[in-house]
Amino acid sequence: MLLAMMDLRRLRYFLAVAGERNFTRAAERLHIAQPALSRQIRELEKELGVQLLDRTTHSVEPTEAGRLLMERGAALCEEADRLWRDVRGFAGGESGTLAFGYSMSTSYETAPALLAALADRLPGITADTRLLSTAEILSGVADGTLDAGLVRCPPPTPELVRTLVRLEPQGILMAAGHRLAALPAVDPAELSRETLLIHPREANPGHYDAITAILAEAGAAPELLLRPLAFDAGHTPVARGDAVSVVGDSAAPSLPAGLVWRPLTGVAAIELHLLTRGRGARPVVAQLLRTATETARAGGWLRSPDAAG
Repeated sequence: MLLAMMDLRRLRYFLAVAGERNFTRAAERLHIAQPALSRQIRELEKELGVQLLDRTTHSVEPTEAGRLLMERGAALCEEADRLWRDVRGFAGGESGTLAFGYSMSTSYETAPALLAALADRLPGITADTRLLSTAEILSGVADGTLDAGLVRCPPPTPELVRTLVRLEPQGILMAAGHRLAALPAVDPAELSRETLLIHPREANPGHYDAITAILAEAGAAPELLLRPLAFDAGHTPVARGDAVSVVGDSAAPSLPAGLVWRPLTGVAAIELHLLTRGRGARPVVAQLLRTATETARAGGWLRSPDAAG
């Protein structure tokens, strides 16, 4: 209501004069001529219908009404500055909402680290995060439901842009009492004697093919237990000792009690990609990509792991 009644520029002029208690110093601070400043203050007083300053030859003092305007006007100007800054931030992607999908396998470290870095760098962005299957992320980014998604081994899709953010060493997730848990690292050939928990190929063909290629290269032929893994945070069959699973090293620090992770020797890292739309992406997506590049560099995520064994 107050903004509708008065010119915000004149309010700032008044605050400068009232703060300096002197027209000359206020004019210098505002980089305007003193007569013009005096005229603007008189116009403000006329607009409000009240005297704001007691003027003498040697000093300028706010009246009771002026002191009230000083107190509330300063807060009003600060809020206006924040508003203009936040609104302008949409143009450069520094403000707004980011609809972000991520798969369970990226939730251990990669997605949380990326989102935390974005929040630290640009607190004006609100992340609307959604834990989804890989297929849901692919379709969500393609149809605009999601601004971006983080997945493993996404298939080439013409309308989507893939940005590599991590090369993740792979290992075996197993129950703490499993026979392989006593080893510092596991040869993939050892998996021939195991049941391997893995998602069906249609859930993520690229990741399925990468895992089965690791096994084929080692001459391993484990029994495959096909089961949707996306939301089994407890890895139930693995925890029971019924199976083992191939997962990235980012899972190792945050495993539930009773599970252990051991690196696989001599196998390639799995790629994690950010998916975005090639056209029509909002400015906030560019900020996410910039943050992802910086986070990957700082975390050493794109260093190729040395093949052991």
